[in-house]
Amino acid sequence: MPDLLVKLYDRPQTRIDLPDGIIIRPVRPHEISYVAKTVGEAFADFWADEFTRGAQMTPIGSLIAVDDGKVAGFACFDCSGPGFFGPTGVLEAWRGRGIGAALLQAALDGLAAKGYAYAIIGAAGPVEYYERLAGAIVIEDSDKRYLQDRLS
Repeated sequence: MPDLLVKLYDRPQTRIDLPDGIIIRPVRPHEISYVAKTVGEAFADFWADEFTRGAQMTPIGSLIAVDDGKVAGFACFDCSGPGFFGPTGVLEAWRGRGIGAALLQAALDGLAAKGYAYAIIGAAGPVEYYERLAGAIVIEDSDKRYLQDRLS
């Protein structure tokens, strides 16, 4: 899967209307362990690590989607590397409601607010999705991830 580049200064300003009751916000300190455990169980342990790192940064680099007191999804930015978006995920019961798109937009806004001109979406799965929502373009010869040598 290739890495993608997003021009933060020139991207579609599509805003996603979330269903009533679902909000996107930074994780709070007393929620970090709970959300990281949820991320690890639903997706991957190393994603939980990156989520925790983002939650401990200033400004915070970990966002959550919340629905009636439950974690519906998450997104990280500036965590796996400077200027990187991801990891991100929406729990299965909440998929198909625009939550992933809203998390993407909020995270890209967070990177822009930190002064980045560009964001990198690492190892992007649905390339067309990111092209449509963020104006992302494929970075040639980027299939070999810079994080590929992580410990297992």
